[in-house]
Amino acid sequence: MCWCLVLRGGPLTGSYRLRQFHLHWGSADDHGSEHMVDGVRYAAELHVVHWNSDKYPSFVEAAHESDGLAVLGIFLQIGEHNPQLQKITDILDSIKEKGKQTRFTNFDPLSLLPPSWDYWTYPGSLTVPPLLESVTWIVLKQPINISSQQVHLLTNLPREQLATCSNTAHSFGYCPDPSGLCFCSCQGGREEKVEEFINSKQPEQPLRGWGGERY
Repeated sequence: MCWCLVLRGGPLTGSYRLRQFHLHWGSADDHGSEHMVDGVRYAAELHVVHWNSDKYPSFVEAAHESDGLAVLGIFLQIGEHNPQLQKITDILDSIKEKGKQTRFTNFDPLSLLPPSWDYWTYPGSLTVPPLLESVTWIVLKQPINISSQQVHLLTNLPREQLATCSNTAHSFGYCPDPSGLCFCSCQGGREEKVEEFINSKQPEQPLRGWGGERY
């Protein structure tokens, strides 16, 4: 099975290859998302990270360029049980400590997206140092559901294992090996690789001179 999924069209010029995806959540159901809509946060937010493989030879190089990255943001609202997310929460026990990894196959990341792809878009940055201005944000308007029980599984992960993840973030990333998905816990305290900068929750940063568009 090939995991080289590609994002094209909309505000993007060229093809952006899927690199990884990760989740952000908070200590309660009403504040976990990175983005807000009309001043309201959702329970959690899924980020699906892509890089411009048409122009740049690697993810790390793309992350330093203004058109290097494209991130799909998907809101998670409290609602019915989500069987696709259950495939992820089922393996949380095996990655309770930072640096732990586990694999599984036969998972399609597209199954996590909502039926409607209407979106807001704006040019922005990574949300953690070094805050590289390299991201085209594409935030989908329609949220997907996550049950309170599923959020509870996330918030009950040991916080001492996620020391640098204020307001708790956990990362779910792709292995370089295409044989399957690799899920790992947040790499607390490590900042030597660009890949890791996007995997930990940090305090809010002000938006700097961007104009969002609706589609």
